[in-house]
Amino acid sequence: MKLLKNMNKKTIKKIAITFVIVLFIIAFQVFDLGQYLTLSYIKESQAKFEALYAEHPAMVIVSYMILYILATSFSLPGAAILTLAGGALFGLLTGTVIVSFASTIGATIACFFSRFLLRDWIQGKFADRIQKVNEGIAKEGAFYLFTLRLLPVFPFWMINILMGLTTMPLFKFYWVSQLGMLPGTLVYVNAGKELAQIDSPGGILSPGLLLSFVLIGIFPLTVKKLIGWYRAKKGE
Repeated sequence: MKLLKNMNKKTIKKIAITFVIVLFIIAFQVFDLGQYLTLSYIKESQAKFEALYAEHPAMVIVSYMILYILATSFSLPGAAILTLAGGALFGLLTGTVIVSFASTIGATIACFFSRFLLRDWIQGKFADRIQKVNEGIAKEGAFYLFTLRLLPVFPFWMINILMGLTTMPLFKFYWVSQLGMLPGTLVYVNAGKELAQIDSPGGILSPGLLLSFVLIGIFPLTVKKLIGWYRAKKGE
C-alpha cells in the first residue's frame, strides 16, 4: 500500500496498461487465438460468416471492427488476414470503409500505448539522438509517415510503435495513416473478394505493385524537397 501511495497517477496508469497488454498477449498465446486469424480458417468459415452477416449486419460489422481494433492495438499478427476477410464479407466499398477506420483507430491506439509507456524513457536515455528525429518529424513528419504507410515492406506494427516515440500529435498520426494506408487497404480488400483463390497474403503484392507503392510514397516528399531547394536557390 505504501508503494502505491508513493507512485504518481501516471506511473500507476503505465503499470495498469502494461498489465493489460501482457495479459492480452498471454491469453492470445495460451488459448491459441491465432488459429482464428489464419487464411485457412477464414476461407473455411466464409459461408458461415456470410450467413451471419445477412441476418445481423450491424452486429457483424461492430464485432469485426472491435476484433480488428484489438488486433492492431496490441500489435498482434493477422491484420492482412482480417483485411482479406473484410473484402470477402463486406465487398469492396463497404469493406474498404470499415477496414480503413478500424485499422487506423487500432494503429492510433498502438501509437498511444507506445508513447505513454516508452517515450519518456527513450527521450531521457537518448535525448541527443532523438532530438534530431523530433525536429525532422516536426518539419516533415506527415510526409515521412505517409511514405512509410504506402510501403508494404515496413511492418504495420513497427511504424505504430516507432511513431509513438516521436512528438507527432496523435490526430496528425491518425489522418496521415488513414490516407497513407488507403491504397494498400483497397488492394487487400479487393483481393479479399476472391478469397478462395488466394493462397497467401504475400502473393497479393506483385513486384510491379510494390514499385507503384514506392513511387507514390516517395513522390510527395521528393516534390517538397525540390520546392525547398528551388526557393533556397532563388533566395526566397
